Amino acid sequence: MEIYGTTMTYNALRKGRVSIPGQIYLLTAVTWDRTPWCQDFRLGREVAGVLHGVAVAYPGLSLAWVVMPDHMHWLVQLPDGVSLERLMQIFKGRSARALNVAGLRTGPVWQPGFHDRALRKDEDLLAAARYLLANPLRRGLVQRVGDYPLWDAIWI
Repeated sequence: MEIYGTTMTYNALRKGRVSIPGQIYLLTAVTWDRTPWCQDFRLGREVAGVLHGVAVAYPGLSLAWVVMPDHMHWLVQLPDGVSLERLMQIFKGRSARALNVAGLRTGPVWQPGFHDRALRKDEDLLAAARYLLANPLRRGLVQRVGDYPLWDAIWI
């Protein structure tokens, strides 16, 4: 599996992973073979709808997210009773099913595994969210952050 230019196994991604309720995490999932499915706005909206649905199911969970053409970033505060693995299993399963059921795509959507980074207590949460949301700007997809349609944040 290729993750950001480094060959890793799924087990290597899980090594040292701890799910701490109340902890804030930055999660990243990559599409199957880095295929830019969400470059198609309809597919991106389906994925965004699943992120919104998961956030509604777990109030206080979702702080910010952005759906990029070939990956997604999600800033979450992990609720009680849900592990990082379970949260990503829910998201990936529902979003893949949504794309397949809508007839917009068939087959796998996401690569196995995901990347997570726990934010330290002294890190500026708003700065982390701004960095996440500026991803489309850094990738040259838009001229202004507000022009990119596939994102959300609790502060806006």
